[in-house]
Amino acid sequence: MTPSLQKIAITLLIALILAVANAEIYRTADQVSPLLPGQTIPALRVLDLDGEFMEIDPDKLDRPVVLTFYRGGWCPYCNLHLAELRNAESELKALGFDVWFISPDKPELLKEGEQTEFDYALFSDPQSSAAEALGIAFDVDAATLEQYIGFGIDLKDRTDSQRAVLPAPATFVIGSKGVVQFSYVNPDYSVRLSPEVLLAAARAYSQDQQSRLKNRRG
Repeated sequence: MTPSLQKIAITLLIALILAVANAEIYRTADQVSPLLPGQTIPALRVLDLDGEFMEIDPDKLDRPVVLTFYRGGWCPYCNLHLAELRNAESELKALGFDVWFISPDKPELLKEGEQTEFDYALFSDPQSSAAEALGIAFDVDAATLEQYIGFGIDLKDRTDSQRAVLPAPATFVIGSKGVVQFSYVNPDYSVRLSPEVLLAAARAYSQDQQSRLKNRRG
């Protein structure tokens, strides 16, 4: 094997190890270990509002993506955050980003909100496989699960899963080659990324890409 092929093989092996290391459902939100800037996301499979699989393949992304994970339509903090992000969505799209939101809610629950004031691209991750692959999935403990049920929130029913899992609320800015450019993850679900910080990260990426393109042409 030539040195160049050896280098490629080692790079691929490291990427595989990092992806496997992140594919875990953690015991608590404090223990999550999200992908970091500079790491490439693995291929993700989510469901659209009609229950059809959509693959997010890092090798086939035509545009950069802002990927936000939220706990579900039952969460008032999530709904407030989605409302706040309306102030950023139009500029993000103008910068060339796709803006996608993923929750563990099954598609029919997401579809109930399709005609609400949030005109967002919503996707379902009912088995939390995408959240797990990005290192942000955690088990909901029995006491919290019982408390939610007392509020009329049955997480297992909302996902059709036998395991109560949630994502730590997170936003990833992912470049067109699937490389994480920016990430924000907070185990405290009441603290969310501000639209201003998200826009600053997206603008920085866009400006960097424009600079790189200009240098190649120059």
